[in-house]
Amino acid sequence: MAERTFYNEILTDHNLHPQHKKKIENPDYVLEGVNPSCGDDIFLSLRLSGDTIVDVGFEGDGCAISQASADMMAELVMGKTIAEAEHYMDLFYRMIKNEASEEEIEELEEASVLQDISHMPARVKCAVLGWHTLEEMLNKHKA
Repeated sequence: MAERTFYNEILTDHNLHPQHKKKIENPDYVLEGVNPSCGDDIFLSLRLSGDTIVDVGFEGDGCAISQASADMMAELVMGKTIAEAEHYMDLFYRMIKNEASEEEIEELEEASVLQDISHMPARVKCAVLGWHTLEEMLNKHKA
């Protein structure tokens, strides 16, 4: 029960008080991510310096899970290299599929509270929306 309360507190905090739901100055990339099954829609913005993510923000609308997950993702990758961000994306996807170890899940910091989303298949697309948008953006950057 305490674990569930912790999950709800973190999810609610990131949904009601997102630190990265903002327009960023002079982004290098802006990409829209859409979940057509429920209508979640975000615009992810990213500014890089070399291979380091120096600013990340998102705008748009969606359910509490999509908005909180995007905010947690932004917090986690801010100041990290592209390789580190890709590592976190891999861990997040594996966590959602129940394929990550507890030690790996701990690396995701607050995003680890979304581990139980794997038991709610209809909500998985909500949780991964920001992460997939970031992945697509970084793939475009590398191309």
